[in-house]
Amino acid sequence: MRYSRIRVDGRPVWAEIADGLAHIMDISPIETEPLRLGRRLPLADVDFLPPVIPGVFYAVGFNYRSHVEHYGAKAPDRPEVGYRANNALTGHHQPIVKPAEVTGRFEAEGEVVAVIGRTLRRASRSEAQESIFGWTIGNDVSAREWQHADRTFWRSKNSDTFKPMGPWIETDVDPLAQTTTVRVDGGVRARFATGDMLFDPFDFIVEATKYLTMHPGDVLWMGADSNVQLEPGRTVEIEISGIGTLSNPVLEERHP
Repeated sequence: MRYSRIRVDGRPVWAEIADGLAHIMDISPIETEPLRLGRRLPLADVDFLPPVIPGVFYAVGFNYRSHVEHYGAKAPDRPEVGYRANNALTGHHQPIVKPAEVTGRFEAEGEVVAVIGRTLRRASRSEAQESIFGWTIGNDVSAREWQHADRTFWRSKNSDTFKPMGPWIETDVDPLAQTTTVRVDGGVRARFATGDMLFDPFDFIVEATKYLTMHPGDVLWMGADSNVQLEPGRTVEIEISGIGTLSNPVLEERHP
C-alpha cells in the first residue's frame, strides 16, 4: 500500500494513494489502522508534503563503492549513521531553492529511505527487518563548497529545501531488488542498482540500536551511488522502481 501526507484545506492530513486518487484518512497509518473518511482527490490536484516528519532523521554516507571511489575515500568497515535536520525537508513537486550565496557544485543524490514502524533497542537482524513500515525516496541535495569549507554539514546539507522526500511511503516492496534512476529535465544522468550497498538498511539498524532507540516515524536515508549537478530552471527526478518518482523543480533564491 502507499501512504502520504498531503495538504488539504490548509492543513496536513494522511492519505492512502490508490487508483490514481488520494483517499483522505483519519489518522497516521504508521502505528495504527487508519480509516478512509470518504473524501478523495485526483493526484493531479494533490499538494504533497514530506510523507513523514521524523522524530530523528538518520542518514548514511559512503554506502556505495563507486561513490567512495569517486571521492578517493576509504570504504567504511562498519555501518555508522549520521543525522540531518527536519527543516531541510520538502515534498514532491515542491521547489529546491538554491541559496544566492551558493557557488560551485550544487548536486543531487537519489536515495532509498527506510521508514521505521516500531520502537527498537538492541534489535536483531530479523527484528530490524520486521521493523520497517515502508520505503520512500529522498534527494540528498548538497552545496559542495560549503561542505568542504564548514566544520559541519549545517548549511551544505541542511539548508531549507535541501532534502526533498516522497511522494509516498510504499509498504509492499523489496527496495534492495530495485533500480534508482536520476533524471534532469527528463534526461537520465545516473542509474544504479538500489541494493548494491556496502551495508544494507538492517545492518545499520542493528548497529545503531546497540546505542540508541529508534522510534516509529524515524527515517534512515541509505546513501547514493552518484552525484548529479543541479541548475536553477531545471527539474530533477529520482525514480526508484517499485516505489515511484520524486520530482522537484530547482529555483534560484531571490532576495526581496
